Amino acid sequence: MTESKAIIFGCSGPRLTDEEAAFFADERPWGLILFARNIGEAAEIADLTARFRDIVGRTDAPVFIDQEGGRVQRIRQPIAPNYPSGAVLGALYRKDRAQGLHTARLMSRLHAADLLPLGIDADCLPVLDVPVPGAHDVIGDRAYGHDAKSVAEMGRAAAEGLLEGGVLPVIKHIPGHGRSLVDSHKALPVVDADIETLASTDFEPFRQLADMPMAMTAHVVYTSLDPDNPATTSARVIGEVIRTQIGFDGLLMTDDLSMHALSGDFSARTKASLSAGCDVVLHCNGLLDEMRPVAEAAPQLSGKALERAGRATAMARRTGSAASETAALRDEFERLVATVA
Repeated sequence: MTESKAIIFGCSGPRLTDEEAAFFADERPWGLILFARNIGEAAEIADLTARFRDIVGRTDAPVFIDQEGGRVQRIRQPIAPNYPSGAVLGALYRKDRAQGLHTARLMSRLHAADLLPLGIDADCLPVLDVPVPGAHDVIGDRAYGHDAKSVAEMGRAAAEGLLEGGVLPVIKHIPGHGRSLVDSHKALPVVDADIETLASTDFEPFRQLADMPMAMTAHVVYTSLDPDNPATTSARVIGEVIRTQIGFDGLLMTDDLSMHALSGDFSARTKASLSAGCDVVLHCNGLLDEMRPVAEAAPQLSGKALERAGRATAMARRTGSAASETAALRDEFERLVATVA
């Protein structure tokens, strides 16, 4: 693997600027993440992802996106259909468990069929958070349900559908964002539940999907574990809970460093996340003035982090589905979803 830094960066628009291209060539981030601001025509997206890989010198450099369905879906019509939320799929699961699981898997296969031709091979899905009554709706209808069992089962179906289609899943937000009373994009959530409650509910879906290649952290403080630091920057949460109790040994990436849940400058946020045990930091907004200190603070991928990164990218199969197969899957998916419309 060509050397790369322990970073996933965003970019400012549908094409890399000359300044961004020079920055990425110098810093060689491990991956790229796309948002709605990066989405133009299909050919433009494919050109963007190809140019990023060419600049960093790695054909296996992962390109990420949040393509869940519902309100969190970066690529929409006419390039991709507008897919339903996790809650809609969860309603089908509660009506007919087998059909719900099958539909979650189908939707992920369709995500993969939409994304791979564009050069996008990692989807920040499934959401494994378990919302509780009164929680902030930052998770809300993105969740498959309100119990650990249904969330874990639907999450596994979704993750396996992505893998079958050649796209890497990223389970999120480990070890659980469902109890947060505030939006971590804007403030720091603090969860006071005891360890036993957290282990039996919030942590359980992640434990059941601990074999997945990648996970994204929660910018959430769990006072019963570490009252001073959110999971992203907590050595105790990462070491004792994520790596040991949950048993996750895949690549651990932060949620976006630019979210207001985190404190300190961007150099400090980067160092704190990596020192706590994250393998890679994520910075999403494409602002070079913020990205430069992240790049300066981040080391080259090495050791266990490099090993986990290699294992993850090796799982991506850039093959895709035949058009006829995709059409048949889409017809079946639309028929199943119509039963809960």
